[in-house]
Amino acid sequence: MLEKLTDREFEGLRLRRPGRWMVAFLADWCPFCQRFRAHLESWRPPAGIRVAIGDVTDLDSVLWDRFAIEVVPTLVGFLDGAAVARRDGVAGRGLPTRSLDETARELTGHPHQRID
Repeated sequence: MLEKLTDREFEGLRLRRPGRWMVAFLADWCPFCQRFRAHLESWRPPAGIRVAIGDVTDLDSVLWDRFAIEVVPTLVGFLDGAAVARRDGVAGRGLPTRSLDETARELTGHPHQRID
């Protein structure tokens, strides 16, 4: 089961966790998110990457505005808290599952260094 992150796990645009993270911003009411989540739960991330869900089920969640999310699912890769990769869903189509591999490749291409 994937961990669900809320706005408390973020400080502005920064994730309050070190390391490499992929966060899928999903809403429970979205059919595209439900399909994407099913694939996400069975996907094996590369070593050193952790995966979580950014819960934006509540339309009043501050995460919508903070990350300028217009369509869910949206996938963001974080390195030591800073967003370094992003894939946005497309209205009426969602987000292709290949976005997981593409974002992981982009995220692992960044040198691992703490960002202060």
